[in-house]
Amino acid sequence: IQVHGLVKRLRAMNADKVVIGVSGGLDSTQALIVCARAMDVMTLPRSNILAYTMPGFATSTRTLDQARRLMKAIGCTAAEVDIRPSCLQMLADIGHPYAKGEQVYDVTFENVQAGERTSHLFRLAGLHGAPVVGTSDLSEIALGWCTYGVGDHMAHYHVNASVPKTLIQYLVRYVACTGQLGADARRVLEDV
Repeated sequence: IQVHGLVKRLRAMNADKVVIGVSGGLDSTQALIVCARAMDVMTLPRSNILAYTMPGFATSTRTLDQARRLMKAIGCTAAEVDIRPSCLQMLADIGHPYAKGEQVYDVTFENVQAGERTSHLFRLAGLHGAPVVGTSDLSEIALGWCTYGVGDHMAHYHVNASVPKTLIQYLVRYVACTGQLGADARRVLEDV
């Protein structure tokens, strides 16, 4: 259902590429799987998936490694954008204590990062003429566990919007166990 929903949306938009942020976590992994299968259904190369990992202040080595390995295994066009400099600029512009060296990790600090990621994705979408595929799942959206407005709440199309968080892990595991995306992807999916 997720794959065919995305295919229908892309065909309606006359779009042959997508832009997606990949964190190395479950939600973006599932969304990237959906994008890969959608490209397969549309007989388009997976390189038409413009995937970006965007490390921030708390990005772990593990998830960043998983994002890099997954993008490579899927065969998408992969890039990395370090959002820390632009986040520091915004934190300084608004007078946040973190910009002055204080270890303040409040909601504003977190939302600046989510906003920078989304802002970058939308600028990349405009640059490449491709829609942003969102990664937020039903549980996050229903609970409001996302950054509203300029944050992970925003996308041109959310492929995980009807899938609860508890189901995402089973879907990722199913794709891994069935080897649908190949041996390299299977190993990464098992790690995620």
